[in-house]
Amino acid sequence: MPHALDTFDIRLLDLLQHNCRQTAEQLSERLGLSPAAVQKRLKKLRDGGVVEAEIALIDPGAVGRDMTIIVEVSLERENLAVLDSFKRRMRAAPLVQQCYYTTGEADFTLILVVRDIGEYRRFTQDNFFGTPEVSKFKTSIVMDRVKVGMAVSLQD
Repeated sequence: MPHALDTFDIRLLDLLQHNCRQTAEQLSERLGLSPAAVQKRLKKLRDGGVVEAEIALIDPGAVGRDMTIIVEVSLERENLAVLDSFKRRMRAAPLVQQCYYTTGEADFTLILVVRDIGEYRRFTQDNFFGTPEVSKFKTSIVMDRVKVGMAVSLQD
């Protein structure tokens, strides 16, 4: 950890990750700290890398991307050059929302948000069939978004 987190930091992070649009004044009321103290803590948490980003969570359906797909990818060979190449491609792929290097049967698990099955098919042709390092992939199509978020549990 960049620095030790106290109970105020934990409470501040919890408030922030559920609504990052709150002002320092609003956060200060909830924490019992001055707005200046909240701003100082926020700066420390951001500069220390505890807060990686503050983003808007967008409803994919509202922007025409109604299909979420989970893909397990197995690579042909698992060496650093192959891993790095695949990671680089996935980081650069706009349709990939999340990419995890995993243990188990598959080497990677991807979360994609696409317009339709045709867009996913083109993605597979460009990124799986078009590369010799991908040996196989398994696709699951999400039927219902039951819970979506990036909040980290801060409870003991």
